Amino acid sequence: MQQLDISSYLGKLQDYYARESVIPSITELSALWNGKARSWTHQIVQRLKEEGFLENAPGGRSRPGPRFFERTVGHAVRAGMPQQAADVQPELLRIDDYLIEKPSQTILFPVKGDSMIDLGIFEGDMVIIERGNSPSSGQVVLAIVDNEFTLKVLAKDTRGYYLEARNHSRARDYPPIRPEQGLEIYGLYVGLIRKARTSGYPLGSNR
Repeated sequence: MQQLDISSYLGKLQDYYARESVIPSITELSALWNGKARSWTHQIVQRLKEEGFLENAPGGRSRPGPRFFERTVGHAVRAGMPQQAADVQPELLRIDDYLIEKPSQTILFPVKGDSMIDLGIFEGDMVIIERGNSPSSGQVVLAIVDNEFTLKVLAKDTRGYYLEARNHSRARDYPPIRPEQGLEIYGLYVGLIRKARTSGYPLGSNR
């Protein structure tokens, strides 16, 4: 088993799990892995467990292990002039490890509207909101103002805290928001997830 390359088997299994949300049985795995014999399939599964990609589940089945959701990270690429491709061994990274520090305090929210496009937050993005922090003036927050959620920049003046948008081209459409009944900071914006728009670039973006 020392020379067994499990990368191709793991890739097919990850693709299957993304579609079906379940780890298949040994028989199904044999078919998934191009008709491998059950004994060979058992060896692959055992190797995946040893490497932390799978673990035992009740009923004799398997489930994703702590490394199952790692993704390949290549070397840094430039967004300007091209650079010579480097033959560098890629690293593995779980997206949660990169984006989320406190899973129990983190919630994802889909974005609607264009009031924050100057900060690179577009409609359709999924913002990552972390609860439990005390935000400061100038930070992006998810707030509950007069019983309604909104993603804005927290600001403060002599009249107290209020919320500001970040869309210079439509500033008149997004005046400062001052609470009439109450302002509660639900959480702090710590990042976002964006799926590329195949039909074009997001509104207000630069190529």
